[in-house]
Amino acid sequence: MSQTLTRDDLASMTGLETLQAMMQGRLPPPPFAVTTRMHIAEAEYGRVVFEGAAVADFLNPLGTVHGGWIATLIDSAMACAVHSTLAAGQGYTTVEMKVHYVRAVTLKTPRVRCEGKIVHVGGRMATSEGRVFDADTGALLAHGTETCMIFTPDQK
Repeated sequence: MSQTLTRDDLASMTGLETLQAMMQGRLPPPPFAVTTRMHIAEAEYGRVVFEGAAVADFLNPLGTVHGGWIATLIDSAMACAVHSTLAAGQGYTTVEMKVHYVRAVTLKTPRVRCEGKIVHVGGRMATSEGRVFDADTGALLAHGTETCMIFTPDQK
């Protein structure tokens, strides 16, 4: 599938239903996920796991994977942990994210896994945390936190 979903397409599903439908292939992934080679591996209320594989296109001049790719992975997992808590018709946007890089990711790290978990969900704001691991060795590669604003289409 290559279509892009609209907000109207998603209005009848909860956040968790949407994520699970993407994970199961019933809904298309967002285009950026295809470009960045990452996908949802697990999704439950308050917890989402992404997996990805770095390729040579993601290398920085030093020959390691660019931190922006890792930030995209961890942002995706932490934000989708928030998404998994939304009622039908609600939306969210990231307002702050912090990432701590622990180890370099190279092409010798064939697969990474990132788990995002909810810390707190309120009426308008939610916070989450995430950890990026080497999927084969379990070594911690990065960790972070995120704050998202929750909204409904009629809120201004």
